[in-house]
Amino acid sequence: MATGLEHIRPWRTIVRRKSRQIMVGKVAVGGDAPISVQTMTNTPTPDAGATIDQIRRCEEVGVDIIRVSCPDVESTAALKTIVRAAQVPIVADIHFHYKRAIEAAEAGAACLRINPGNIGSAERVREVVSAARNNGCSIRIGVNAGSLEADLLEKYGEPCPEAMVESALDHARILQDLDFHEFKISVKASDTFLTVAAYQALSEAIDCPLHLGVTEAGAARSGTVKSSIGIGSLLWAGIGDTIRVSLSAEPEEEVRVGYDILKSLGLRTRGVNIIACPSCARQGFDVIRTVEALESRLSHVSEPISLSIIGCVVNGPGEALYTDLGFTGGGKGAGMIYMAGKAHHKLSNDGMIDHIVELVEAKAEEMRAAKAEEELAAAT
Repeated sequence: MATGLEHIRPWRTIVRRKSRQIMVGKVAVGGDAPISVQTMTNTPTPDAGATIDQIRRCEEVGVDIIRVSCPDVESTAALKTIVRAAQVPIVADIHFHYKRAIEAAEAGAACLRINPGNIGSAERVREVVSAARNNGCSIRIGVNAGSLEADLLEKYGEPCPEAMVESALDHARILQDLDFHEFKISVKASDTFLTVAAYQALSEAIDCPLHLGVTEAGAARSGTVKSSIGIGSLLWAGIGDTIRVSLSAEPEEEVRVGYDILKSLGLRTRGVNIIACPSCARQGFDVIRTVEALESRLSHVSEPISLSIIGCVVNGPGEALYTDLGFTGGGKGAGMIYMAGKAHHKLSNDGMIDHIVELVEAKAEEMRAAKAEEELAAAT
């Protein structure tokens, strides 16, 4: 990750692994492309209306790519309608039946998630690759610790990094032998240690893009912690080109957590980044409830804006130096608004949330206008 400040902040530099780039529809994955955020629908795919509604909610919070399960012919039949309605690329999740993969490619899927080893004979794999090539699809090879091949389990005795990497490379070789190179790989496990070790080994063995995730991570809170540790440590080491946070929660929440992981590492900056204190007896206002309200009311803002909400003057002015906007609690029911790191005006605690929202929205509008002006200048 190049920030332009490596000479004074070398401890913040993330050097990304060099991977080749593929396209998932209009989204570049790998190379120097931004790390993309994915999720997966959980509605019945044949119910195109419900699936499209869920995709739309994910699009509103910034998802880059969405995966849709296609276990039967009814699902692939609905996929054409779903793809047409979606504003982001759709990945068709395929298991076992090669015809579903062909149908999905023909229906407009941008990518097929398969295991070449469980599609069937070499001829069937060849047909799937042909369909992908003819329809401009990429492929994700998805290796999972819970469904490793029997011969690898017998060889290694249990799911382990070596078994997962061997499985991934065996599947990759099938595609490479067919001169198909538009693929990425995932090696997921519910065990964070196993996941990280497998990706570390795979990253050194092949140059294709890597799709990161800790599979079946759990409920919203515990799964977020596991995913942040696993995905975060890999990204910090420069490994990973696209991520999916697997939570027992709504897909939109997976997207939010994914962006929060990337924001915490400085790898993506979508939306408002709130820096807030944990609160203590020194607080001059209710920090916890204020932050909760601001997170909700500012969730629609996609521009990268930093906002500090600090309860007192011990750390507040210092934090505000490095944020676009800030509010620091003072005394007698009022605090200080900071703009671009400088104290700007005092503000009563009453109505502070509305005022802060107005300031953030004004900043966002200013940024949108500046971007539009830049794009216009570049086009003329």
